[in-house]
This record gives sequence, structure tokens and C-alpha cells, in this order.
Amino acid sequence: MAAKAPAPATRHIVSINDLSDHDIESIFEIAQAYLERFPDPNFPYRIRRSTNLASDFILASLFYEPSTRTRLSFESAMLRLGGDVITSADPLTSSAAKGESLADSVRVVGNYADVIVIRHPRDGAARLAAEYSPIPIINGGDGSHEHPTQTLCDIFTLKRKKKNLKRLKVAIAGDLKGSRTIHSFVYALARLGAHIVPMPAPGMELPAHVDRRLREEFHCTFGRQGSIGALYMTPEEPHQPALFAEPDFEFEYKRSGEKIAAVYVTRFQKERWAEKDQSYPKIDAKFLRESKYSQASVLHPLPRVGELDVSFDSDARAVYFEQAAYGVPIRMALISLMLGLEGKSFETFQGGFQKARWPLYDQPLGLGMRCCNPNCIVHDAMEGPYVRNKFHVVSIGDSVMLRCMYCENDVDRFVVASKKGKWYSADAGLLAKASTQKLKDFVFYQNDSDALDNGYHSRKPAAA
Repeated sequence: MAAKAPAPATRHIVSINDLSDHDIESIFEIAQAYLERFPDPNFPYRIRRSTNLASDFILASLFYEPSTRTRLSFESAMLRLGGDVITSADPLTSSAAKGESLADSVRVVGNYADVIVIRHPRDGAARLAAEYSPIPIINGGDGSHEHPTQTLCDIFTLKRKKKNLKRLKVAIAGDLKGSRTIHSFVYALARLGAHIVPMPAPGMELPAHVDRRLREEFHCTFGRQGSIGALYMTPEEPHQPALFAEPDFEFEYKRSGEKIAAVYVTRFQKERWAEKDQSYPKIDAKFLRESKYSQASVLHPLPRVGELDVSFDSDARAVYFEQAAYGVPIRMALISLMLGLEGKSFETFQGGFQKARWPLYDQPLGLGMRCCNPNCIVHDAMEGPYVRNKFHVVSIGDSVMLRCMYCENDVDRFVVASKKGKWYSADAGLLAKASTQKLKDFVFYQNDSDALDNGYHSRKPAAA
């Protein structure tokens, strides 16, 4: 029998969509206030002095993957707020090396600190940690899922440089498939009204579930393929679907002279790819000499490993080191809100995705299918006793999908089985007609063979 997770005690930040637009604006306002209250006289984007607001609090950084900027900026942020820091930065020297589960680790560390920042190689690990932690969890990057606090730094940088993100054209270049930073970033850009111009390396396009969410849930238009890549455009009315083809961006640029406002460069995520030697684009001064990039701020979450030429560092458009510096005031603001240090909090927001029609489906342990993403935390042997196969049932138009609660990958091919009737059907539309009570009678399997192997028979189609 699976261990029972305690009820969530407080607010956790696992996805950028755990923050409302108002939450994001609150973070930016407080971050800007900290930059003005504790300035570095030589660099306006740096925090130099400290306060004692968090003198009664401790932040724990629990990192199962290497990190420089995320871990140190969180720890710097907490120290600048006057708090203390405890850290576990190497899994080889932690109890994980002895086989301790993440679920147990966060419950233990929750006794030593007031907020935990976690980084983990498994997609959905931060959501699992939030299930079991007695204190707030902040996702510092989980597998190729998301990195929400990096996106806060990225959007804050863009707003300081470009003021208004509405209809801003932002090119994203490199490994769009494996980069968790990109996945959080494109959701935020879409929500805030920017236009996204993907420039993927060969074979490294946005994952299918991220692409589909942009188009079907964030209602971006999807332009035709051009030499710069596809163009996602947000509609004027954000709640109205706009799934028609737009003219090619290259043609539109030549006709209107409209420029790219920002280029976001990412490294090759070699830790997420089996093939280590792949063709990868390099952004250099020559590339950025094209007229459409003449006013483009160039961002990079860092580290870079050759995809962004160092010769560009002295260019006025290079803002990536400034972007990294904003990690301190942004994370100071986030910690302040989570701990209520500024007399403000954001505990009531329920998430940025559309409201689910059905409650979370918690599939009985040992029954049915698991998440189809092999890197999802549900496939981690150490977490086996602590995870269940939990899915959101998502209905968009005529399509019904299952969305893993942990890693948010979508499953659109599955069979529905009735525990009472002992039948199964490949008609996912049955879920669209099901009541909440009826949903509890269903078990989901990956395919017919799995359902047959578990004693179910094929349902005869209803008579005409």
C-alpha cells in the first residue's frame, strides 16, 4: 500500500503556471523596490546591501543536479534578506546516496528550514516534493519539465529592456526540447501576449505537449514554417481560440520592417540527450548583424558552452550577465512573498491553467497505466512506494487527454476500462460524458493488450 501524502500545508511554486499574472507583477514590483532600496552604486542591476526581514527564517537548498546561478542566487537572496541558509548540493554526500527517497528527504528537511528550493534530474520531482513537504517548495529545475524562477528573471529582464511584452517578437534558439527553462519561458510569453518565434536546432523542436498547449490552451496562432522558424502569435482576445495560419514571418518582416525584439539562446542540454555529438547552431555577431536583429536584446540563462560567441559580450544588446544578476532581487521577492515578509502573500491562487472539469484522477496502485514519459518521477525506483498514477483528465474541443500530474506530459492514446463491467473501450469520448462518480469506476490502460491481460473484454459498440 502506498504511503499517504499529507495534505498540502502551504503554497508551492512548481510551474510558472502556479503563479497568476498578478502574482508575477507583485514579484516584479517587490524586486524593483529591492533594487532601489539596496542598490549597488556602480551597477543598477545588482543588489549590494542587506536587510534583516528574514532573520527568523532558514532556506534549505536541496540540489540533486549541478547548479551555480540558481543555487547561489537563492542563497544570496536569503542572506540579503537577513535569513540563514542550509544546503545539500551534492547527492553523493547526502542520504540519496544511501537510497533515501525524495519524499522522505523533504519531510526531514522540512523540520530544519522554512522553505526548500529543489533541483532534480527527474521530470515532476518538484511536484512530488510538494506533495510531501510540510513547508513551501520552490522548483529550481526538475528534469526537462520547468524552471519557473529562471523565467521570472527572464521576463523581468525583458520588461526592463522593452517595457511592454504585448506583441513583442521573441526568438528562442537552440535546444527547445530538452530545456526546462524554455518550457516555462514560452508559457509565460504566451500568457503575457508576446509573439514566439522558435528557432530550434535540428530535431530539438518544442515537445509535442508544450506545442499543443501553446496552441490549444494559451490560444496562440501557429504561422507557416519560414527560414526563421514557426511563429506563435497570441490573439487580441486571449480566451478566444485563433488557430489559423499566419503569413510567413520573413515575408511580413520584409513588408513591414518589424524587428525581432529579443533573442533567447539556450545551450545543448547534453545531460538530456543520448547522442552527445549533434549539429547545433551558433549565435555570433555575424548572425546578429542582420537588420531584423538590430534592436534585439540577447538573453541566455547560462551556462553557455559555445553556442553564443564571447565576442558578442561587449555588444550593447548583450544582457545575459545583467539577466543573471536579476536572480537575486527576483528570488528575494519570491521568498518574501512566500514567507509573508512584506505583509503580502499569494496563497489563494489556484493555478494558471484552465480550470479542470473533473477532479484529479488518482489511479489505484498496481492498476492501469503509468505516465508515458520515461523520465517522469513515477518511474524512479526509490520513489515507487510514494507515487501513484495521477492524471488530470483534460478536454479540449473533441479531444480528451490524460495529463500526468507530476511531469504534465499528455497521453492522447489510451483505453478506458470499467472495473464494474470488466469491459474496455478505445473511445476516450466516454470520459467526456462521465460524471465524477463514474470516473472513479474507470481504469486507464496504454493499449488493448494491457487491458486484455488484466481480465477486461472489448466493449461491443452501441446499437445504431
